Amino acid sequence: MGITKTALSKKALRMRKTSNSIEAHKHRFLIKVTVVCFLLFQFQAVLAQKKPSRISRELGIAEVKDSTKQSPKDLAKITDYLIISHDNDTTYVDTTLTIKKEYKFNYLRKDDFEVMPFSNMGQTYNSLTYNFQNTKLMPSFGALGKHFNYMEVEDIYYYRVPTPLTELFFKTAFEQGQLADSFFSINTSPQLNFSIAYKGLRSLGKYQHILASTGNFRFTTNYQTKNGRYVAKAHIVTQDIYNQENAGIRDDNVEYFETGEEDHLDRSIFEVNFENAETMLKGKRFYLDHSYNIVQKNDSLDKNHLSLGHVLSFEDKYNEYSQSANSDYFGEAFVSSGLKDRNTLESFYNQLHLNYSNNIIGDLQFNISNTNYNYGYDKLVVLNGQTITNRLKGDVFAAGGKYHKQYKGFDLSGELGLNVSGDFDGNYIKGTASFKLNDDVFASASLNHSSKAPNFNTILYQSDYINYNWQNSFSNTETQQLAFHLKYKELANVSVDYSTITDYVYFAQDDATLQVRPFQYGGTINYLRVKFENEFRLGKFALNNTILYQNENSDGVMNVPDLTTRNTLYFSSHMFDKALFLQTGVTLKYFTKYYMNAYNPLLAEFYVQNSTEYGDFPMLDFFINLKIRQTRIYAKAEHFNSAFTGYNYYSAPNNPYRDFTVRFGVVWNFFL
Repeated sequence: MGITKTALSKKALRMRKTSNSIEAHKHRFLIKVTVVCFLLFQFQAVLAQKKPSRISRELGIAEVKDSTKQSPKDLAKITDYLIISHDNDTTYVDTTLTIKKEYKFNYLRKDDFEVMPFSNMGQTYNSLTYNFQNTKLMPSFGALGKHFNYMEVEDIYYYRVPTPLTELFFKTAFEQGQLADSFFSINTSPQLNFSIAYKGLRSLGKYQHILASTGNFRFTTNYQTKNGRYVAKAHIVTQDIYNQENAGIRDDNVEYFETGEEDHLDRSIFEVNFENAETMLKGKRFYLDHSYNIVQKNDSLDKNHLSLGHVLSFEDKYNEYSQSANSDYFGEAFVSSGLKDRNTLESFYNQLHLNYSNNIIGDLQFNISNTNYNYGYDKLVVLNGQTITNRLKGDVFAAGGKYHKQYKGFDLSGELGLNVSGDFDGNYIKGTASFKLNDDVFASASLNHSSKAPNFNTILYQSDYINYNWQNSFSNTETQQLAFHLKYKELANVSVDYSTITDYVYFAQDDATLQVRPFQYGGTINYLRVKFENEFRLGKFALNNTILYQNENSDGVMNVPDLTTRNTLYFSSHMFDKALFLQTGVTLKYFTKYYMNAYNPLLAEFYVQNSTEYGDFPMLDFFINLKIRQTRIYAKAEHFNSAFTGYNYYSAPNNPYRDFTVRFGVVWNFFL
């Protein structure tokens, strides 16, 4: 009985093999976190004013002296700490503890209802649903499996704060690691704000060779002149996402996992497909969005507004797959050792836009843009007498516009774009009409049409593995989507969208080589989604429900579960004279069986498989969350039913989902 000598020696070998890599990434992670924390506290020590006289225990109102005005009589409320999105939508810092905060307390820091995480934090996610609404004109980089934690332009926020603001996020990981996100923002004057943040993760994981180490550094600033004529937002972002790859447990080990044998409850003894591969996605971006108000509404032409704006974005990224020796898993290779595949993309984007608005017409924008792109590799490949090029580069010029008008309770908006010259055709048009009767009733309808070239890595790919080299001439993927949204208080939040997709590009195994490559489906896919959310309350108890129904006729080229549901029964109450707020409960997540996509680490892409169905297993989490002033403390027993409901839970074929584990963390805001 017990673990065999062979298993023990393999585990020891695993620890030795990863020791150097682990220590290197550990030191790099700790250095980055230490530097950021040092900068934060140095800023606070130099620029902070007196501490607030008190912080309200209800609603998180911070009565602090305004560091920008230097007046002890002025008090700042939580609603004065503004968060500004890429599209200039503005919210404020929220220090409350709600069930939605529980759903967002994860690696992505967003609700992960629509995705299925892998066993280790920092790995990829399998998608349980797809949204085909699109307003992009250019192909994406690809390697989508590595981009869940990659922060795009739309994921960066800007701030305006009356006093320095700090947020510290921490969560335990899986074996020898942690997740931390440190953020600091300050206004040096009412016109100028700076923020700096770093999110770092290191997690060894339970299975062999799945170490994850990631970092996301963000620096933002926004500025406006005193008269409001000139406004600017800018950010610098650098990101690196490193993973050890093992392609999942071997086929002959799947039986050991599913039977739940005691000898194999130590997941590190499972045989994996290989233990010598690593991937790295790395990128940096500079972004500037600024405009000058030529005519303001407070000028002589009181009802008119005219501004000229400019957007500049430069991004340089690469994705690299390296392997010390070739593996039969991917077929034959050009070389037997030292394999390294790296594809790069440099993108330089400029847009000029003219905005005009008045009280009658609404808001109008006309824009022209240029995208200079350079995607590819540093070598040529000649395969079966055919030369596969190494670069796709050029310029694309586009024109577009936007419209927005509010009339009584109605809100109308639309936007369009068209590539007018260049190697890639593309266009889109989107219109939305919404109606808000009051704070309880909201309804909207939208229509979106899009035509866009497939991702770069489906058009051109090169690898040291022979069957992973291609150059394709795919048609644009055409999509149309009609969507409706209706919300009534907390009782009903319903979203319905119907999409048609033509010339869909997807990854699947080639019947001849049994290796993964891109294909284009010549037919039309019809895809329906209905999402229902509501919450029932009875005293201090509540039941929060999210249910997603999907239906598609894709001939097996796009598979999704018919039903996905998440239900949370929880209790919440103030305690100790409202000094502490308690929230505790149980969450069930479940999706029906379907042909779940498999993952290919060489491409960093999921691909279609239609041989085995996965799903139909419950995932139960028990949580206890506390709020003390501006501090939220989270503790969770994840998937506590794993030992008694059957070992049939997978994130992807050959990639088991997480076993029962207990993790905790904290989110802490400081108002200085």
